[in-house]
Amino acid sequence: MRTGNIKVLITLAASAALTLSLSANAMAEDAAPADALTAQARDIAAKFAGKLKGELMGAMKADGPVKSIEACNVAAPAIAGEVSTDGWTVKRTSLKLRNAKAAPDKWERQTLEQFEVDKANGADVTKLERAEIVDAGGVRTFRYMKAIPTAAEPCLACHGGSIAEPVKAKLALLYPQDQATGFKAGDIRGAFTLSKPLK
Repeated sequence: MRTGNIKVLITLAASAALTLSLSANAMAEDAAPADALTAQARDIAAKFAGKLKGELMGAMKADGPVKSIEACNVAAPAIAGEVSTDGWTVKRTSLKLRNAKAAPDKWERQTLEQFEVDKANGADVTKLERAEIVDAGGVRTFRYMKAIPTAAEPCLACHGGSIAEPVKAKLALLYPQDQATGFKAGDIRGAFTLSKPLK
């Protein structure tokens, strides 16, 4: 083998080793921030869930499921806005939408579909989550999703398979393209979805 060829091979090997080293360093650098961001995302999702459940249960007890739909229609976006601070964007999405504006993007849809596979394989819905640092239009972005399990109360009054006529009428008024019915307790209603651009 000629000396020139040997030099080229050595250069290529060194370049490949450097690339692998940089990739490993980048992964190591991402791991610590991702762990901290995952903890933050869990806290935010729990705060969102707790506040929303409180609003819905309060409305349900005071005025029944029709009022709880109105409360959800107003309260959910307000709570999402309240917890979307410090660079975080917080929303909910689902494979069976109630609000068409909450449609999942590709990453969210893949995650929701994987959650369904995991559930079918016996996973605990309350523990299904995904956290990842991704490239979002050239911006390194932390993304997190947490499955929302369907509870017997208050969820099934408005999302179950047998819904009272006044509730159906209210849903048709507020959500004319509603797909979010037919759920059973323990199903995946959807997920909290959070993102935060990284510097």
